[in-house]
Amino acid sequence: MPVAQFSSPTFFCALGGFRRHLVAAILSLTVGALCAQPASVPVATIPIDKLRPGLRGQVWTVFRGTEPEPFEVEVTGVVRNALGPGKSLIICQLTDPRVQNMGAVAGMSGSPLYIDGRLAGALSYQIQRFETVRHAGFTPAADLTEVRDKPDLAPSRPPAVPLTSVPDPLTPRPSPFSAYQPLRPVFTLSGLAPAVADLFAPRFTALGLDVTSLGGSTSGAPLKNSSSVPAPLRAGSAIAVALATGDITLAGTGTVSRVDGTRVTAFGHPMLSLGNVELPMCAAEIVTILPSNLQSVKIANTGSVLGTITQDRLSAVSGTLGAGPAMIAVEVSVAPNSPTQRTLRFQVARHTQVTPALIAAGVTQAIVGSNDGALASGFRITSNIRFSPTQNLAARSLHAGPQAFAQGLNQFVQSLAQDLRNPYEKTFPSAINITIEPLSANPAVTIDLFQLSRASARAGDTITATLAWRDFQGEAHREIITLPINAAWAGKNLEVILAPGTALDELAGRPSVISAASLRSFDAYLAAMRDDRPRDGMNLAIVEKSTLFSDETASTPEIPGSIERIARAADEARFQTRSAVVPLYERHLLPGKLATLMVRRPLRVTD
Repeated sequence: MPVAQFSSPTFFCALGGFRRHLVAAILSLTVGALCAQPASVPVATIPIDKLRPGLRGQVWTVFRGTEPEPFEVEVTGVVRNALGPGKSLIICQLTDPRVQNMGAVAGMSGSPLYIDGRLAGALSYQIQRFETVRHAGFTPAADLTEVRDKPDLAPSRPPAVPLTSVPDPLTPRPSPFSAYQPLRPVFTLSGLAPAVADLFAPRFTALGLDVTSLGGSTSGAPLKNSSSVPAPLRAGSAIAVALATGDITLAGTGTVSRVDGTRVTAFGHPMLSLGNVELPMCAAEIVTILPSNLQSVKIANTGSVLGTITQDRLSAVSGTLGAGPAMIAVEVSVAPNSPTQRTLRFQVARHTQVTPALIAAGVTQAIVGSNDGALASGFRITSNIRFSPTQNLAARSLHAGPQAFAQGLNQFVQSLAQDLRNPYEKTFPSAINITIEPLSANPAVTIDLFQLSRASARAGDTITATLAWRDFQGEAHREIITLPINAAWAGKNLEVILAPGTALDELAGRPSVISAASLRSFDAYLAAMRDDRPRDGMNLAIVEKSTLFSDETASTPEIPGSIERIARAADEARFQTRSAVVPLYERHLLPGKLATLMVRRPLRVTD
C-alpha cells in the first residue's frame, strides 16, 4: 500500500534581524503566461475531472535564490477522497531528471502545477519513501480556492488548561498504518548555541514541532536580486510563515501556489493545522536543496515580513500581502558582571502553546549564547508582562547553583503558559520584558537555629527570636529579631513560623492552583497572580489559626455562618471557606538568599 506524506515546509530558527526585502524575480514570457497573472485577471484553473493519465505539466518552484524555475511532470491519475470525503489527490510522476533524483522536496510544498496554461493544483505530498520511480501528490486547485475564500476570523485558541497537561501536539500524529501519512513540518534551531538546541528539542517535539539544525535568516547583505521596493510575490516564489521574527527567527518555508490580487495561497497542506491564525508572511531565499532518499529538503533564509497568514487549513495556508500581524514584543536583557548589558529583541506570534517555549528559547540564548553569562552560582530573573497600559504582571525569582538554570526555565515557561491561558478575557500581552542577572555567589543558605526567647508572653511585652544560618560554603551568621506582642492577642494560642514565601502563602490559604470558577474577571486574575510573597529569603510571621471565607481574591477570617451560607448558596464556586493561618505580624528576612526549611514554634499571649 503506498504511503503519502506532506512535502512539508522547512522551518528555520536563527539569530539575525529582519533587515531585507524579497523581490520576486522577473519571469520569462512563458512564466508570465503560466503563473504571473495580473491582479485583475482571475487565475484560470482546470478541474480534476478534466485530468487524464499521460497529460504533461510544469511545476514552478525555486531551486536556488528567489527565481522560480519549471520542472516537468506527467499526470498518473486522481485518487478520489484520498484525504477525506471530497478531498482528492492528483498523482503525478516527476519526469524531470533533476527532481526524479531527489523526489518531492520539503520546501516545495505549494509549488503550482500548470497543465495547458491552467492551474491544476499544488505539490503537497510525498507518495512514498525509497520509491524507485518518483511520484508526488498535488492538492487540487479547487481546494486551494476553498481556503483562499474562507473569511478571516479571530485566531483559534486552545482550551484554558496548563501547557504541561496538553497531551496532543499541534499537528495530528496519524497511525503508521494510515493510507496517507502527512510529513510533519521540520523546525530548525539553526543559529542557536548547541546547548540551547539540545535543551529545547524535547520541548518543541512535545508541541509537535520536529527540530533540526538547518536554515537561517537574512542579516547584513540583502537577498539576491532584491531592491529597495520589493516586487509582488508570484506563483512559484518561495515564502515563509513565521512564528517569531527579529533577533530570534522561527519560520516555515514553502512555495506560493497562487496570487489573487493581495491574497496569497501557499503550501498545499496545513502548516500546523491551527485554523484561523495571525502569523507573519515573510520573504524567503533558497540557499540549496539537500537530496535524500529519505526526505530531500530545501535550505532557506527567511527575509522581511510581507503580510499576514490568516488561514492554516487542511488544503493550504492563505493570507494577505501588506502589514504583518500584531505580535508580542519580547526584550531579554542580560546584566553581566561587566559594564556592558546585552539585549535580545524579537517578536513572537500570539499563541498560547508556542509563545512560552519561544520566549524561553530567547531567554536561554541570551544567557548561554555569550561569554560572560556565567550561571554556576545561580541567577535572578525579573519579568514584566504588559497586557495594556493599566494591566501588567511582574514577577521576580531567584535560582541557586548550576542545576537551577533548567529548573528556573521550566518554572518560567509554566508560569507564562498559565498567564497566557487565562479563561477570563481573550487577550495577549503587548510586550514582555525580561532581565537576567547572573549571581557572583550561590544564594543558598542553611538554617542552623531558630529559637524564641520564651514560649509565653504578656500583652505589650516583647520577645526575641534568634536566627543562625550559614552561607553556601561560607561563614556563619546570627541575627536577633525583636517581636512586639500586641495587646489584642491576649488569650490567643498563636504560632511563630519561619518559612519561605511560597510555604507561608500555602499556609495562609493561598491555593497553588487558582480555580477559574473562583474568579470573575481578568483584573481579578491578575490581582490573584500578583498576590505572592517574595520568592527569596525567609518570612517570619506570628499567626493565628482561623477559617477563611474567600470572595475571589479577598479573604475574611471567621465570618458569621449565616452570611457564609447565603453567599455560598448564591455562588458556591466563587465563595469558598478553608482552614488557614492569619498572619498578625510579618517580617521578611534574608533577602537575596534561598532556604527551604520551615520552622513552627508555639506562642501563648496572656493578659
